[in-house]
Amino acid sequence: MNAKFTIAYDGTKFQGSQTQPNGLAVEDSIQKAFKSLNIDTKIVLSGRTDRDVHATGQVFNCILPSYWSDFKKLKKILNKHLPLQIRIKNIQIVDDNFHARFSAKKRVYRYLVTNKKLSAFNCNYLSYSKNIDEEKINEAIKLFIGKHDFEYFHKTGSDKENTVREVFDTKFYKYKDIYVFKFTANSYLRSQIRLMVGALLAVNDNKLSTEDLKLQIDKKKRFVKTPASAYGLYLAKVFY
Repeated sequence: MNAKFTIAYDGTKFQGSQTQPNGLAVEDSIQKAFKSLNIDTKIVLSGRTDRDVHATGQVFNCILPSYWSDFKKLKKILNKHLPLQIRIKNIQIVDDNFHARFSAKKRVYRYLVTNKKLSAFNCNYLSYSKNIDEEKINEAIKLFIGKHDFEYFHKTGSDKENTVREVFDTKFYKYKDIYVFKFTANSYLRSQIRLMVGALLAVNDNKLSTEDLKLQIDKKKRFVKTPASAYGLYLAKVFY
């Protein structure tokens, strides 16, 4: 039977989400937990996250033996076998045609920034910016909405031939002492969000104008090549 898993993980403890030869990825830990239960299956992630990128709503699907119909029990046992930095949040039966990656309609990411000094306890989960101009960022972040060729907002050397993506919505808001960049799109290129946030923080710091940002989005000129830190980025939700 085809099952959909929703999971959360601390990205700083793994070398990305996708399986690695050294076995230090999120997927590797999940496969190890499955094998401890004599479940031999293939995991299909909704998308990869890089090293140090977190998730509160990553999704994968896999085929489970029919005798594992008690998902409440399966969740409990898997979480016992998994490192604490990976948590199974939910398991449900889905249609046989469901594919965690190709069935996804929208993916939501959040990027968290604070203007308070980072501590030893939050430095892996937030990014820091000394001053935040909410009005300026709110104006600039809307420029990303729509269908664009994001060639100038993806990691150099990536093997993606099609660099067109559609951003459905963007938001920037403050929650307590944390500023949140929120992006909703069909999918993303590698490092796209971190490069977009890097550009928005450059606008915030008066190192880049909104006109320059528009030129980069339109592929007229590349100004920002350095992505924001991975530590503030979270895969929040996947819509199907």
